[in-house]
Amino acid sequence: MNSTDHGPGPRALAGHTRVSTQALTSCARIIAAEVFEVQPGEIKVAMNDEYGALALGLSLPLPISPLLYGRSEALEPSGSVLARAREARSEVRDRFITLTGSHISRVDVRVTGVVLRRRRMA
Repeated sequence: MNSTDHGPGPRALAGHTRVSTQALTSCARIIAAEVFEVQPGEIKVAMNDEYGALALGLSLPLPISPLLYGRSEALEPSGSVLARAREARSEVRDRFITLTGSHISRVDVRVTGVVLRRRRMA
C-alpha cells in the first residue's frame, strides 16, 4: 500500500470541530420546549461554565390544565409545579447530553408563570 491508497475503512482527518454557544442554546431551548410542552420562544436559556461542564439555566412558563369544578370530566392534576419541574430537569439533561455530547453539571429551572393547556375536544 502506498501513501495515496486510503483503503476501505474510515480515514482519520486532522482538525477540530467547535459548536457555538448559539447552537447549544438553541438545542437546549428546543429540548426544553418539547419536554415542558411550551413554545420555544417562551423559554430563556442561560449557560455557564462550571469547572469544565455546562450549567443550564431555563426560565419558562409551565403549562397547567384547567380546573373544572363540579364536573365529571375534571382533569386530574399531574403533580405540583415543583414536582413536574424536578422530573423534567432529568429528561432535559439526558436529551441534551445525547444530542450534543456535552458534560452537564446541573439544570436549573425557574418557573416564570403558567400557560393554560386546553384539552382537545373530540
